[in-house]
Amino acid sequence: MKEVIIRLLSGVIYISIILFSLFMAREWYIGLLFILAIITLNEFLKLLNLRGTIAYIILAVSFYFLAYKLINSVLILILLSATILINLFLIRDVMVLNKISLLKSKRYLYIIFYIISGFVFLALIPFTNKVFEPKIILGIFIFAWTNDTFAYLIGKGFGKRKLMENISPKKTIEGFFGGMAGALFASFIFFKFTPISEYNLIFWLFLGLLVSVLGTIGDLIQSKFKRLAGVKDSGNIMPGHGGVYDRLDSIIFASPFIYLFIIIINYVS
Repeated sequence: MKEVIIRLLSGVIYISIILFSLFMAREWYIGLLFILAIITLNEFLKLLNLRGTIAYIILAVSFYFLAYKLINSVLILILLSATILINLFLIRDVMVLNKISLLKSKRYLYIIFYIISGFVFLALIPFTNKVFEPKIILGIFIFAWTNDTFAYLIGKGFGKRKLMENISPKKTIEGFFGGMAGALFASFIFFKFTPISEYNLIFWLFLGLLVSVLGTIGDLIQSKFKRLAGVKDSGNIMPGHGGVYDRLDSIIFASPFIYLFIIIINYVS
């Protein structure tokens, strides 16, 4: 019981900090993301058994010039292309080949185009229309949390068939589709009660689907990295939850794809 209370309290504090930063100002949101990115990068470097000041410098420069200053849209698109390519290779490695190469060169690709880029695009998502719109990122977090909650409940109550037992033994196919249903339901409710004039119901439903599917893949990728490192959690900064990377793994992986989806919708609308 004590563990459940600790987990609940730390979760409430975590959610409250994110919501507070979102609705204060863009600078608050980017500042919080930068802090979370530093912690996540530290946890990821430990999983890869790496040390390197250069990774933190790349993170700081990327955040300042691309996420905060928006210095060059062409550079952002180049980064987006490279990030999605690396993430597609990660999907192949985990979902098809069931292995991740830990060659030193590959490790730095993961650091830059998986972790750092994931946070950069998470910072850019609410600014795709050149005006800071916190409701979009709020929706993404709600869909991710709903997906995780429904996946856990349906998987625990009805799960029989394993999704990828060799990577994450507790995940089930029933839980996966339960999480997807929960995310789609949350998308519908979000559209009804928190409308944004530029986006219709189809947009929100597809966004919920992206968060669910890509978020689950992101969670499996993180599980694979943890298995290779021989650890249960990426860290212990959040009592009852593990590390920041454990909480944000799904959104970090999904964010470049979500950013691409939104800019395509904005372009064709």
